[in-house]
Amino acid sequence: MKSILLLLIAFSFSQISARTITGTVIDESGQSLPGVNILVKGTNTSAQTDIDGKFSIEASKGDILTFSFVGFITEKIKIKDQTILEVVLKESRESLDEVILLQNDAERSLSGAVSGISYANPPKNTESYKPIEENIFKRVGNAPLSTFSIDVDRAGYSNIRRMINNGQDIPVDAVKIEEMVNYFNYDYPQPTGNDPFSINTEVAATPWNDQTQLVKIGLQGKIIPLDAVPASNLVFLIDVSGSMNSPNKLELLKSAFKLLTDNLREQDKVAMVVYAGAAGVVLEPTSGNEKAKIKEALQKLQAGGSTAGGEGIKMAYKIAEEHFIEGGNNRVILATDGDFNVGASSDRAMEDLIEEKRNSGVFLTCLGFGMGNYKDSKIETLADKGNGNYAYIDNMQEAKRVLGTEFGGTIYTIAKDVKIQVEFNPGKVAAYRLIGYENRLLNDEDFNDDQKDAGELGSGHTVTALYEIIPVGVKSKFLKEVDDLKYSKMKNKDFGEELLTVKFRYKEPDGNNSKLITKTVNSPETRKEPSEDLKFMSAVAIFGMNLRESEYANNCGNEVVIDLAEAGRGADGDGYRAEFIRLVKTYE
Repeated sequence: MKSILLLLIAFSFSQISARTITGTVIDESGQSLPGVNILVKGTNTSAQTDIDGKFSIEASKGDILTFSFVGFITEKIKIKDQTILEVVLKESRESLDEVILLQNDAERSLSGAVSGISYANPPKNTESYKPIEENIFKRVGNAPLSTFSIDVDRAGYSNIRRMINNGQDIPVDAVKIEEMVNYFNYDYPQPTGNDPFSINTEVAATPWNDQTQLVKIGLQGKIIPLDAVPASNLVFLIDVSGSMNSPNKLELLKSAFKLLTDNLREQDKVAMVVYAGAAGVVLEPTSGNEKAKIKEALQKLQAGGSTAGGEGIKMAYKIAEEHFIEGGNNRVILATDGDFNVGASSDRAMEDLIEEKRNSGVFLTCLGFGMGNYKDSKIETLADKGNGNYAYIDNMQEAKRVLGTEFGGTIYTIAKDVKIQVEFNPGKVAAYRLIGYENRLLNDEDFNDDQKDAGELGSGHTVTALYEIIPVGVKSKFLKEVDDLKYSKMKNKDFGEELLTVKFRYKEPDGNNSKLITKTVNSPETRKEPSEDLKFMSAVAIFGMNLRESEYANNCGNEVVIDLAEAGRGADGDGYRAEFIRLVKTYE
């Protein structure tokens, strides 16, 4: 009895002595560091700094806190009487090189020995991106229609953020301006009618070119409360091949999927398929209220072997189809670095496979992880062709956003095959240029073709497109002379102040026939001050153009980006706009 009493007393004392330690992590220049990993040495207690570099963790007197971040020297602090800390991490070029080398090597992990690594011959960076040929100005007289599919993917921004934070060069084709702009949420009103999204437009002077105007077209998806989302039939499809063997891949993936699991309800079902050298089922369909069982299956995952991605996809869709819920939310959630190299390994073969599976009514969410051998081109192909969306998770902060805060939009589609077609008034617009969306362009005749696949809109998602237009009568260095057409004549009808007409087509998630919405946009009577949102998205667009070394940026430097972003920062409750400003300053 005495020993039990002593044990209880010791336990109580330990509980009392534990306290909350809070603080901020910054670099030597005073910039806050989001995503820093914090661990109580010798325990499983951990935390991570938020978007402002702040943290909160439970620790006791005598505990040692370790602060680690890619490219910085790990800092260790022993807890004495303090409860508030300001931690300064020193940059380490050598540490960053070591991390990149190890993350490219499927046979090692960050905790392994680094002896024998040759810094003179580091592993080759095999990341791959689809080629992007930047949109040019088109004359309205020759091409009055502009047609494209919406893009709610945000992977382009978080991937670039990872590269900047790691001090890496940014491949031009990794810069997708529409995904950068669409990473941020904007102040668009919720829809009030029967359609699942509201339409928002704005026209203002272009911040980077005083000879042009900027047109914003924004969609706001209806927010569906999680308790109103139909029962979900989810299949986790997880890459456990050797290339996933690093902390920012499989280990981060496990933590991310545990966040997702916390949002599941009793009526939701989850199965889990893994693939490496072969594919297999590690969790049969399980109710969402059995969270411990789902998390245990996740925790047991280990990486090793080659990558039979095609077989994994077939098995995941087979399970999703066998447990299909009529009127429900049926979805495969694929998590991978995209390194498919066994089975259906070519982009074309993967595209054919996923297009075939799309007809099953099962949607697809793709989550990208890792660096060094990251295959953006393959994951983008899967998401685009599989009635799906795509996010890149570079840290737990992003995981929380994609699978926590915006969980509904990630897994629940409210409109599919959403297409936009803009017709410009030749009496007002001489030429136009769609900023971004190069990999989403459609033929004009595709707009009315319900067999043509397009993008999906999730619950609460926003979509923004920007056009730069050259008004009639304005001389521009970007507009080359073209001979007058002999056989085509423009109509003489006067459309007054109409600048353009924008048309939208979309289908219900389980529908086959599209619905049409039309909206006319007039030319502003006077030069209006851009809204805060338009200022901020203009800053993001310029930054993207600068990363692409685009001539259309008109020599507008990053100082203009920062000024515009500061002017358009607004309330910024989540701090993502402030993070963008810090990111631009870091890149400078």
